[in-house]
Amino acid sequence: MRGDALTPHGLIRNVSAVFKLESPFQPAGDQPSAIEKLVAGLRSGTEHQVLLGVTGSGKTFTVANAIAQVNRPTLVISHNKTLAAQLYAEFKSFFPHNAVEYFVSYFDYYQPEAYIPRTDTFIEKDSSVNAEIERLRLSTMSSLFSRRDVVVIASVSCIYGIGSREDYEAMVIPLHVGLGLSREQFLARLVDLQYTRNDIAFERGQFRVRGDVVEVSPAGTEDALRVEFFGDEIERITRFEPLSGDRVELLQNVMIFPGKQFVTTGDKLRSAILSIREELGERVAWFEKHGKLLEAQRIKMRTEYDLEMMEEMGFCSGIENYSRHIAGRPPGSRPHTLLDFLPKDHLLVIDESHVTVPQIGGMFEGDRSRKTVLVEHGFRLPSALDNRPLKFDEFQSLQSQTVYVSATPAKRELEWARLSALRLDGGKRGKAPLKAMDRGLESASNLQESLPAESGDNGVIELVVRPTGLVDPVVTLKPLMGQIDDLIEECRRRADARERVLVTTLTKRTAEELTDYLREIGVNVRYLHSEIDAIERVEILRALRKGEFDVLIGINLLREGLDLPEVSLVAILDADKEGFLRSETSLIQTAGRAARHLKGEVILYADVR
Repeated sequence: MRGDALTPHGLIRNVSAVFKLESPFQPAGDQPSAIEKLVAGLRSGTEHQVLLGVTGSGKTFTVANAIAQVNRPTLVISHNKTLAAQLYAEFKSFFPHNAVEYFVSYFDYYQPEAYIPRTDTFIEKDSSVNAEIERLRLSTMSSLFSRRDVVVIASVSCIYGIGSREDYEAMVIPLHVGLGLSREQFLARLVDLQYTRNDIAFERGQFRVRGDVVEVSPAGTEDALRVEFFGDEIERITRFEPLSGDRVELLQNVMIFPGKQFVTTGDKLRSAILSIREELGERVAWFEKHGKLLEAQRIKMRTEYDLEMMEEMGFCSGIENYSRHIAGRPPGSRPHTLLDFLPKDHLLVIDESHVTVPQIGGMFEGDRSRKTVLVEHGFRLPSALDNRPLKFDEFQSLQSQTVYVSATPAKRELEWARLSALRLDGGKRGKAPLKAMDRGLESASNLQESLPAESGDNGVIELVVRPTGLVDPVVTLKPLMGQIDDLIEECRRRADARERVLVTTLTKRTAEELTDYLREIGVNVRYLHSEIDAIERVEILRALRKGEFDVLIGINLLREGLDLPEVSLVAILDADKEGFLRSETSLIQTAGRAARHLKGEVILYADVR
């Protein structure tokens, strides 16, 4: 059953939507028990839980069942785009009647602006935006405003600053048949929402005008809207297919959401321009006082150009660097992120938490070190430092009830779960241990002995028995000498049996050179690494599963979470080399890619055991 309510801005928001899970399978193995414990913990208010499941145990299906039972909006954070895309497809199949959204970085290529003082080299920002991913991001923000039955699959980009929730909501245009609104007023509002007019090539984020008919291609959807006016009143609203023009349905009401993530009202923009000019004056005076005339001239020219663009167009390249002024935030305050768009009672799921949690904690310092150099040399105002990802303690302050999902959870997540269980139990061991959970990156290892050893009520839920009944793959150690020749023989044997092979190497160059070599001798092979854009990665994995090629060579992307049941062999070259890619956890995760095949095998080429 669904119910609607009016928000302060008149938006119709679905307040009682129900998640409806569809699957041909029923929970099996350890899944029924895990679902029961997970749901019980969420309903009792447990802040942190760990879902510890072996590879192939159905952790995603378990989480989907929990979401359906607690019936709350959910954010699932993954550490890379490839795994996020797989999770998106899985949750989309589980919840076909609900809003499953995809929110990852929309850059296929991104070179941030930077300055190297030693060589006096300035690197301009260069990027390539994936239009489809940008549409999906805007669709995510639209869904979070209009309904509650939403599952958002996001990468760590969700902790980066985007526009203010309040500004975004204030800019939404609610339309309904019979609304008193002139065509000119409507067009002006569309321009405010960063839509552009294009009467010839009609694309997303644009509108065209034909007499009393205005056609809009919303930035977050694949279809378009036709709004027909009779005088100063809306007579008809139609949803149609933009390529053919065929009508999809007649609508009584609809909401048009902003065409960009960084939008604000005209009053706020004018106020921001004044504030930026004030900061510019102070910064120029500071540079001149300290004898840095080149830097003073540089910051003045660059900022004045941006201000002119904002006054004339309402937008400028790099407008995110002025987000603190536009949002009216005080200096040093945290940015607005996707987490601000979620309702307070949302559920947070951190997938492959042993990788994702450290990644969240490490984003801030890297971003700040680069921007500090830009600020010091007059390329950006100091306020640009406030356009940043969240610090880890800021992320923790926004956390709702959280489930950490991993086959190899880190010690930190296990301690948080156990401490959370103690807190729920009334803090029987006192309040001091619980402070360790709130310190974020600080270790609570000294508390380990005071925590309960048994896994019954310690916030750790185990998934050990696979629903398929498959056991762990066979692990074989082979010497480094002749590893390539042996690999070739193994690949051909698996290809003859119509099975697939994953090969992991230490570097991108090795992956590419090995791919070229194997292809030359007749092996049907491709490679996968971070320089391949997100959409192409998904296509490569789909082609592997369909049997269009037999061997996939990669580095770090062939690890956590990839669900490839056709893979019967995982070969790890130079497995005894130490480092992040050859840690105990990474080897376990990589080996797990063979755990979904009846004949699964892992070969470790190593001389040191």
